[in-house]
Amino acid sequence: MQIMNNIQSHIEEIKDGNIVSPIGYKAAGVHAGLRYNKKDIGAIVSAVPANCAAVYTASHFQAAPLKVTQESIAKEKRIQAIVVNSACANACTGEKGLKDAYEMRKIMANYLQIKEEYVAVSSTGVIGEYLQMDKMEKGINQLIFHSTPQNAEAFQEAILTTDTVMKKCCYSATIAGVTVTMGGTAKGSGMIHPNMATMLGFITTDAAIPSEVLQAALSKVIPTTFNQITVDGDTSTNDTVLVLANGMAKNEPLTEEHPDYPVFVELLSTTCESLAKQIAKDGEGATKLIEVKVSGSNNDEEARIIAKQIVGSNLVKTAIYGSDANWGRIITAIGQTKTAVNPSRVDIAIGDILMLKESEPQSFSEQTAIEYLNQDFIQIFVDLHNGKGEGKAWGCDLSYDYVKINASYRT
Repeated sequence: MQIMNNIQSHIEEIKDGNIVSPIGYKAAGVHAGLRYNKKDIGAIVSAVPANCAAVYTASHFQAAPLKVTQESIAKEKRIQAIVVNSACANACTGEKGLKDAYEMRKIMANYLQIKEEYVAVSSTGVIGEYLQMDKMEKGINQLIFHSTPQNAEAFQEAILTTDTVMKKCCYSATIAGVTVTMGGTAKGSGMIHPNMATMLGFITTDAAIPSEVLQAALSKVIPTTFNQITVDGDTSTNDTVLVLANGMAKNEPLTEEHPDYPVFVELLSTTCESLAKQIAKDGEGATKLIEVKVSGSNNDEEARIIAKQIVGSNLVKTAIYGSDANWGRIITAIGQTKTAVNPSRVDIAIGDILMLKESEPQSFSEQTAIEYLNQDFIQIFVDLHNGKGEGKAWGCDLSYDYVKINASYRT
């Protein structure tokens, strides 16, 4: 535990930082007419081809842009530009959809005069509709790139759908004696239940790190960050997290054996966790962010399973929305998991209010519980007293507005 604290002490938040804060990145966003009046095409560009890593949706119906991006990464192992559109997911669109995704990549490459395989493409929006390629081409050719906060914000706006706020973060750390910066942005409000929501995450860093080492780091942190959020239990066809590392900080290139590799992993984990929590907090119709911490399980994986089951339970989510301290719903969620649980040894607390100790109900003030549950950040603690495993998950409450938003998504 002390080692982790030491690592975390090296990481600093850059409050006004963003996706273009690391050295060598620019961004842009425009309104091309895919949406009625909001920006709908955005892009990030690195001054040089960047090593990259990515994870994608586990859905059987992977959207066409994911296939094109995976091909780009497989061929070059580097990406120099990411272009994203909202309003249309280009998913379940057959051969035409795939052709359009390739064309989207080609238009961006031609505009920047770089290799097609240096371009990653991503889409979000309505499933089963085709991209309007005339508007895509016009919009991409109107992108003007700069390293300003305004340009970062333009990109962030362009990738949103039902989101109510932009999600961003930025952190730095000293690695091999050099300051390395990492910026991130994401979108996601509904259809959030990643399994690697609609969920897109884009992260830039100026760290020097080979693609395979970067992929190992990303694969290590995804299970405890993005994969631990849920809004509605639905996994999108387009979920993507993409990390670019252009090496312009000029640190000694990292390996998994490098003494500062754990610092980089924690930097990446901190970035991913921040974005994940922002997505969970902005769940469609949400009024409260819920964090569930499970301890005392057989192992960390089982703790994460239980935490996500609790935070994803509609009964738990509606109870939190109604400020109802109904811990029985938490027990019900735990009982549904195929994990090792001793039903006689479970503790449950909401905030600092202990409600169950060794599976025995505890007296507590309902009024105090209501006052706590009226806040916009709710923590649930579960101790299984079964082992040393720990895990966290994040979600949101379930309100009437969730139904309203999704009942009228296409209208």
